[in-house]
Amino acid sequence: MVETTDASAPADRIRTSGDSEVATYLEIAEAREPGQVLTPAPNAPETVVVLDYGSQFSMLITRRIREASVYSELVPWDAPVEKLNHLKVKAFVLSGGPSSVYEDGAPTLPAYVINSGLPVLGICYGMQLLTHTLGGRVEASGEREYGHAILDLTEAGNPLLKGLPGSLTVWASHGDKVTALPPGFRGIAQSDNSPVAVMTDGAKYYGIQFHPEVVHTPQGDTLIRNFLFEVAHCAGDWTAGNFVEESVQAIRNAVGDGQVICALSGGVDSAVAARLVHAAIGDQLTCIFVDNGLLRLGEAERVVETFTRHLNIKLKHVDATDRFLDVLAGVTDPETKRKRIGETFIHLFEDETKALGTVDFLVQGTTYPDVIESASTGNSAAAKIKTHHNVGGLPKDMRLTLIEPMRNLFKDEVRRVGKELGLPDEMVYRQPFPGPGLAIRIIGEVTREKLNILRRADWILMDEIKKAEVYYDMWQSFAVLTDTKSVGVQGDFRTYGHTIALRCVAAEDAMTADWARLPYDLLAAISTRITNEVREVNRVVYDITSKPPGTIEWE
Repeated sequence: MVETTDASAPADRIRTSGDSEVATYLEIAEAREPGQVLTPAPNAPETVVVLDYGSQFSMLITRRIREASVYSELVPWDAPVEKLNHLKVKAFVLSGGPSSVYEDGAPTLPAYVINSGLPVLGICYGMQLLTHTLGGRVEASGEREYGHAILDLTEAGNPLLKGLPGSLTVWASHGDKVTALPPGFRGIAQSDNSPVAVMTDGAKYYGIQFHPEVVHTPQGDTLIRNFLFEVAHCAGDWTAGNFVEESVQAIRNAVGDGQVICALSGGVDSAVAARLVHAAIGDQLTCIFVDNGLLRLGEAERVVETFTRHLNIKLKHVDATDRFLDVLAGVTDPETKRKRIGETFIHLFEDETKALGTVDFLVQGTTYPDVIESASTGNSAAAKIKTHHNVGGLPKDMRLTLIEPMRNLFKDEVRRVGKELGLPDEMVYRQPFPGPGLAIRIIGEVTREKLNILRRADWILMDEIKKAEVYYDMWQSFAVLTDTKSVGVQGDFRTYGHTIALRCVAAEDAMTADWARLPYDLLAAISTRITNEVREVNRVVYDITSKPPGTIEWE
């Protein structure tokens, strides 16, 4: 049964017990006493920890490791050891970064990495850091090595290089080089600008002066898998099923007999989060679906129908259109939009707890790309790209404790978990829709009139790409109402109408994306329908920008 309420007017703030804190699926387990060395958690999956030194590819290293069915987490290089004691650490990877190890204030190698006795792979800056820490020497190169390079192996049969040819193409990006190896180390590969491009002590330490995690290193996956299975001897048994089992137990431990509400948007992230938490605590969970007035055409009705049909979960439908449009009135700055939407969401959920009694926890479908783009990993080297309403847009005085069970998952991993939980394909493979909704697809102030224009244009785009059977070929496809008007001719009349931009991209995880090469005939059909059926629009343009340099959304 769905309960529908109107939340146009804000109610008194509801204070719930507990301070606000972020909980991931492993971190919400019972806290352990901090120590000076790693204390492996017996029930956690084998984990390869990636220490982030500020490389733009750090997240990609984590992804490549997980693709090999080995769990991995990315943590700031200066994370204290107690932050890792919820993990069963099997090995460390040191990422690249923009610093030089010989400079004052350069990031250093935590003592617990060496003291652990575990295998370590240093990539680019990580290799230089290993060298510097263990007694070698790193100096500036006379010539920066950037782009494709040829790696020549000088030692056959090494475990890290197993199955690789004598020469291979790699991607390099560095201005320093190793000029003296640490005691007991030897070089086992070289390139034109790096006399030592791969080094090892012959046991557990390896350093490489290139990036195996990027697609520009075609055989990089082989090298990463060699480190995981030939050097670190990982089991490679981390699956969606493991994740579900571990998450369910961790959520039960954290929640106890507390009451939980879930911020349900109708997208795959919040759907999987809701289903996962419901599997752990059952009727202690109440889902709240907020129609913020910023949804696509017919979206609210579809969400309610889908969730009542597929999920036996308590659902409360709240119409808060007026409340959100009021706080967005006059706002044109994208960051302000996101923050106001995030704050309004949280305050609304706190208000809704009044009818539910004491509520302690709030579930959100935050994913890893959300966290990284909002620079919420704790790494001071990470630059914030934009605030996500469910990450950086949360109010500091929030009283609910957050449970974000998929905070460390990529989108494809979320989908695998959704399938494991038995969710239907129409939910699992739905294209992502941003939490701030159409507010960040309207450039400038958000008004009811603009929302009406954008909804109709967006519906035509979705209708045509579904008829062309290319919907599932793309990561996202949507319309943007720009703040540009232009002269046009419609019928026998001169017009001065709005410009709609179409944005269609292909991606694996939204960390990078490329614009979709849609057929010209399809683009022509979409444009013709929009300018004919949405009379306020007289021009349609197609966005052919990849990510980077652009982001997927315009705001």
